Amino acid sequence: MSTKDRAVVWIGGAAGEGIASTGDIFCKTASRMGLWVFAYNSYQSVIRGGHVYYQVQIGGGEKVLSQGDEPDVLVALNQDTMNRHAAKVVEGGAIIFNQDKIKCENIPLRKNVQLIGIPVEKLTAEFGRNPVMQNTVDSGALIQILGLDWATYEGAIRSIFGSKKSEIADLNIKLASKGAEFAKAGFKPLNIKVQGDGKKRAIATGNSMIAFGALTGGVKFYSAYPMTPASSIMHWLAPRGAKYGLVMKQMEDEIAAMASTVGAGHVGCRSMTGTSGGGFALMTEAIGLAAMTETPCVVAHVMRGGPSTGLPTKTEQADLFQDLGAGQGDYPKAIIAPISVDDCYHATIDALNLSEKYQTPVILVSDLFLSEHAETMDDGLVNPNIKIERGEIVTSWKPSDPAKTITTGHFDKNPDDYLRFKDTPTGVSPRAFPGTENTLFVAASDEHDEEGVVISDVFTDEATRIKMMDKRMRKMAGIEKDTKGPIVTGPKNADVSLVGWGSTYQIIEEVRLALEKKGKSVNHIHFRTVWPIHAEETSKLLNAAKKTINIEVNFTSQMAKIIRMETGYQMHHFINKYDGEPYTFLGLLKQVEACMSGQTTKKVAELAGTR
Repeated sequence: MSTKDRAVVWIGGAAGEGIASTGDIFCKTASRMGLWVFAYNSYQSVIRGGHVYYQVQIGGGEKVLSQGDEPDVLVALNQDTMNRHAAKVVEGGAIIFNQDKIKCENIPLRKNVQLIGIPVEKLTAEFGRNPVMQNTVDSGALIQILGLDWATYEGAIRSIFGSKKSEIADLNIKLASKGAEFAKAGFKPLNIKVQGDGKKRAIATGNSMIAFGALTGGVKFYSAYPMTPASSIMHWLAPRGAKYGLVMKQMEDEIAAMASTVGAGHVGCRSMTGTSGGGFALMTEAIGLAAMTETPCVVAHVMRGGPSTGLPTKTEQADLFQDLGAGQGDYPKAIIAPISVDDCYHATIDALNLSEKYQTPVILVSDLFLSEHAETMDDGLVNPNIKIERGEIVTSWKPSDPAKTITTGHFDKNPDDYLRFKDTPTGVSPRAFPGTENTLFVAASDEHDEEGVVISDVFTDEATRIKMMDKRMRKMAGIEKDTKGPIVTGPKNADVSLVGWGSTYQIIEEVRLALEKKGKSVNHIHFRTVWPIHAEETSKLLNAAKKTINIEVNFTSQMAKIIRMETGYQMHHFINKYDGEPYTFLGLLKQVEACMSGQTTKKVAELAGTR
């Protein structure tokens, strides 16, 4: 059997048993060794109980693009985890468990799986009783059988607890060493050799990178109401706000959060909010207000399974139509879907710049999987010289000459007056913040003229309505010019094109690379800019494809429908996943190969097999 250069670890138990913290220490150890890390936490909507499992894939060399598939090592913190997942451990793998309370009887195991039953009570007798001790003892055994660096592991523990809790860190190191010594004495290391490059890499989640991108991009006001899976953006920003000059406001609901974001944008403060599906629904009226008053604002929409409150802790890409239709009427907008944790940082900055340059709402659409899973970062991610574009801002205005004033209808007009909503070739009008001298204007949610005067209270001015609508929608040409069309990887004239959007970029790319190694001709067309979709470029790409396979995490292939609406192109095959969990590499590879062989597409949820 050849030595593997990657390892997949699952840590499972009930909520409240410390699964996430155990996984975090393991990830930190690997990332500090120069390994690539990709971790996903599958959890439930309970504080205690239920079933939680943390999946981690680590490896050196090429970047790890997914959480992996079946585990090389299962750390079972309760009997339920053992019963659910023990049979999935790969041949030659290992199961680590507390033999005092967990049994592995009558479970069909694969060949040569080591059962590392640890006598936790005996090993920890000198330290007193604490149920969380088993996690640390098991972790020590995990580090030992994977051959990871012990000094780095100790450092990871100390960094988690900090200098103020050095006695707790010392205790955990002693407990872990008990597990490591036990594993070393009775069990052999796995046939896995993960070799890092020695570079210590930062590890982050998508939401933390959205928050970091917001700070870097100059956001000074973030307002939100807590809603999974968007809440951690707020959690990340709150303790850092004072240091970086940002006001982080938790509001009473999403309506207030969005309205205050629009208000902040109106007075010239770079502003942003974040929520999930149900909260986004509440925000949509105020998004329309931002569109009509031409107020910049960014909304981070982190999707979860719906409808209604749906699957609060599970992932889905099923709110795309909601994003596209948010607010009343037609108005210019951009919808940006980051494709990786790294890209959450860049996409947030791009969204902020687009919003201010074109004075319109921009929706940054992510999902639970992208926003909550952790990855090691690419080198050179942070660029201190990023460009912050605030658009055309009026900082002073000469007073109008009274001699030029004329009375038109009920109003006085002067050609020298500042026009907040001036009709321009680009549709973008010079923006003045309230308080700028000689720039008096009305900002109303009703349709208005160039000055802001409402046109529909006592009469409807059809000509002005057409003029203002044309002016606003003219911005779309600029937004399209300032955004990029689909990302394409692989050969131009491939036999098969895999099509996706947003968070599925890395897993589709992993499948494409695997097929390429098998000698298959496959490329990958991916949408980071969801709206505008760059219809001409998209149409050219898809019509040149020989066979297309559309891949989405929803039931109805929403992106494929938008593409068809804008280009008339109909995909050949569809792969959909809607069970709340993200794609796995082997699960998606199996589906793609079935499509390539001409079989009728079935839902991945029906064929998952590995869960």
